[in-house]
Amino acid sequence: MKLNKWTLGLAAVGVVSLNSVTQAEEAQHALMTAVQSTTLSGYVDTSAIWLAGPTSEAYSRNFFNTYGPVMYSPDGTAANASQYAPQGVMGRSFDGDDKQNGFNLNVVDLTLEKPLDEGQWSAGYKASLWLGPDANTLGSQSTLSTGSSDFAVRNAYVSLRAPVGNGLDFKFGVWDTIIGYEVMDSPYNPNYSRAFSYYIQPFIHTGMLASYQVNDVLAFQGGIAETGGADNSINSRSGVAGVKTYLGSVSLTAPESMGWLEGATLYGAIADIGVGTASPTRTTDTINMYGGLTMPLPMEGWACGVAYDYRANGLFDGSYENTVGAYMSWQASEKLTLNGRFEYATGSRGSSVYGTLGGATLVTDANFGAWGVPGGTSSNVKMTGVTGTVDYKLWGPAITRLEFRWDHAANGQTMFQGLSRKNIYSLALNVIYQF
Repeated sequence: MKLNKWTLGLAAVGVVSLNSVTQAEEAQHALMTAVQSTTLSGYVDTSAIWLAGPTSEAYSRNFFNTYGPVMYSPDGTAANASQYAPQGVMGRSFDGDDKQNGFNLNVVDLTLEKPLDEGQWSAGYKASLWLGPDANTLGSQSTLSTGSSDFAVRNAYVSLRAPVGNGLDFKFGVWDTIIGYEVMDSPYNPNYSRAFSYYIQPFIHTGMLASYQVNDVLAFQGGIAETGGADNSINSRSGVAGVKTYLGSVSLTAPESMGWLEGATLYGAIADIGVGTASPTRTTDTINMYGGLTMPLPMEGWACGVAYDYRANGLFDGSYENTVGAYMSWQASEKLTLNGRFEYATGSRGSSVYGTLGGATLVTDANFGAWGVPGGTSSNVKMTGVTGTVDYKLWGPAITRLEFRWDHAANGQTMFQGLSRKNIYSLALNVIYQF
């Protein structure tokens, strides 16, 4: 401890004590150490999207959440489902009707993080905040919130490491779901728009997640959370104490000894999302299952991936949705990457939308089916999607992506753009600055 002459003089006359000075300096040192180990990062995500064909004038608002979209009338009351049915694009999250045919601010992400260090006993944290329209789509307001907002808590958790084997890591708080191929942060996805599969997956959970790396090949995760409501709301309990979501995953990563396959990862995850008795028309839990593979190819710069998602009883009692996706990527140069995605999605006709949201009564209509597509007399929903993206690192940390996407009703339904078209075509420009 270094003391200057003024401190020594004041201590001599009893104005301050050496013990208090020591404690103050130790506290300051601890604070500076914490600040120095904390990182600030984030990004600004913008886009412009053009949708070919007519634009529907019907009112539509989608909340993409744990159970897919829920519909309500402009005044927040029950409404005729055929009048206020989703229009334009189906089965797409974060780039729905409200973003088509115009310029958009998607989101501003701000992240503070202190990662776990290499010590046997280690502590850290992460707090990610979203500002902008995508914060509404995330739907992570707390159960005390009175409505939607352009502000959302994306992640907010304390991380701990216990000296068990190779180190047992824990997250306590709000964290991203372990389900799915694509991630919440758009800059790290191969395409601008998210796949059909993202529509049927949970987004975030409030709870505890444990992770254990057995070795360089095998890793496990398991968690318990409060994700039982009709949305991704923080602390959501579905109106019933004790209703829980249970999650687990396992991953296998190819070691260096496997040559060009080094780094290939096989991943599987499952989530059992409890619904409780607050939704009397829903008597069983929602089950999400996921399996995926990412792997490099023997040709330099090439990689591929496949993904499968299934949701049982995710939108209505007895209904289901599933998707299969194939990904291909070619890094042509340090700045240029070409990405492609093909997807196929199916879903049952379903029965009804249920419950309430923010005091508003949600639409109940027997004509609603999977993916938010009116069922009526039609068969199960079938959709295909083809997406191609040119990713170019313009300069510095700026990323530009030009994307063309074609969605097709594979069973012949006219389900797009006011339920009048079997195909939709969109062109998107995505500009992101990372810091």
